[in-house]
Amino acid sequence: MNQQHNQQDGLHTLGRWTADRAVSTPGRVAIDDRGVVLRYRELDARAVALAGRLLAAGYGVGDRIATLTGNSADHVVLFFACAKAGLVLVPLSWRLSPREIAEQLQLADPALLLVEHEFDALAAAAAAMLPLPPRTAAPGPSGVERQVPHPTRRTAGTAVEAAVQREVRDDDALLMIFTSGTEGHSKAAILTHANCFWTNLSLSRTMELSSSDVVLAALPQFHVGGWNIQPLLAWWTGATVVLERTFDAGRVLQLIAERKVTTMMGVPAQYAMLAEHPDFASADLSRLQHAIVGGASMPAPLLRIWHKRGVALSQGYGLTEASPNVLCLPNEDAASMIGYAGKPYPHVSVAVADPATGEILLGEATGELLVSGPGVFAGYFRNPEATAAALAGGWLRTGDLVERTADGFYRIVDRIKDLYISGGENVAPAQVEQALLSHPAVAEAAVVGVPDERWGETGLAYVVVRPGQITDAEELAEHCKAQLASFKVPGRFDFVPTLPRTALNKVARGRLRQAAVRPERAARTAAVAGSEQES
Repeated sequence: MNQQHNQQDGLHTLGRWTADRAVSTPGRVAIDDRGVVLRYRELDARAVALAGRLLAAGYGVGDRIATLTGNSADHVVLFFACAKAGLVLVPLSWRLSPREIAEQLQLADPALLLVEHEFDALAAAAAAMLPLPPRTAAPGPSGVERQVPHPTRRTAGTAVEAAVQREVRDDDALLMIFTSGTEGHSKAAILTHANCFWTNLSLSRTMELSSSDVVLAALPQFHVGGWNIQPLLAWWTGATVVLERTFDAGRVLQLIAERKVTTMMGVPAQYAMLAEHPDFASADLSRLQHAIVGGASMPAPLLRIWHKRGVALSQGYGLTEASPNVLCLPNEDAASMIGYAGKPYPHVSVAVADPATGEILLGEATGELLVSGPGVFAGYFRNPEATAAALAGGWLRTGDLVERTADGFYRIVDRIKDLYISGGENVAPAQVEQALLSHPAVAEAAVVGVPDERWGETGLAYVVVRPGQITDAEELAEHCKAQLASFKVPGRFDFVPTLPRTALNKVARGRLRQAAVRPERAARTAAVAGSEQES
């Protein structure tokens, strides 16, 4: 094989995406950042200039640049500058505490930390906890694009690490995304240029984007979905991305109408907030042709609400370690396969394995979902043990329990680690939560397994009551008994004002489990009025 076609060359590097667009569609709007537009020629010119300044300042292939910033055009410029120079973007969550950020900075060991002014105090508090904090600067034209600090270098033995400058290759790291870490210390997943290329190619073969599309991007850019679920594909195809820093249902409905948004991505909780907003019924959704759902299955009633407004929905499943796109349920199957995550994307292979033995199961099966393909990550940064465990046997072990039908559709049952055993029977919390959510007084619900003297474990249900509604533990238990086997009915109920959530609005069950075992926690089984939920 000719060397220029070798996998290690730059056939799939993302740095040329903006270069190509600057030639073919230079005047088209690439980014609408709160009303300030950046055209493709400007996006590429700024990325090229910043990449050159970074290399001139002594940065090299594999150097990490960490960020604390909201969604912004400046952040996108930095991403493509990193892609062109062979650097690694490490977007950190501004929702974390200073100690959590310090721990991630210690692991990521960045050569530079770019901090948006809004997060200066947070960054300073985190840096004060580090023995050798990285040099810092601000993103954008008045910050790093004007003057690049020299890189922070740690010593490797007795020698200072030297920068390597060469052509960017497919297997070079591009993004380093920290996992949520709800069960312990977070890990940094390494995504290469090839990973990002193939996951976007897969996405394009199922959820097509054209240069005429307008994408609303509200997922935070410290999450893998903030890049690889629509935005990067949009910049590859020449579409416009409307960047939004936070998710506010009223503003999102306004942006959909004003910016003529044609497609977006969100999680069920966000689509529920939109549907429950008083302006939803009258909102102009005529240009919104398609919406992607991720993070969890869309409840059937919510799905019907959006279909009645004429919006096609594609449900899916993914995880950071797969870049993230794995399964997709196209709109034509949404009505008949409610609750299913769909089938694999093109260029993605999946299998089902017995969680205990690792044996691959054929046909209809229930077991752990395994993933392989060019979108699977390169491993966890400086964590070979966790990498080996995740990539055992040539497959990415997702840790998710799935059911596969004879027709090859997959349904996510639950996280394997979230299952609990009550009286010798396995219980999937997600199934119990769906039963609770069908009660008219329940706005949100989360179930975890807790020790029980008689049954070994029983379910503890955390319940958020809808405003103006009243219910109690006895009523909810009877409601569950009508839908579930007796061993699945929670033994305890705790009424709470809110549920802890991750950055992608998933319920953080790990935190609920920790709260459940605290000696001072007392289950509140009394009736709760909706007015209490508003406090």
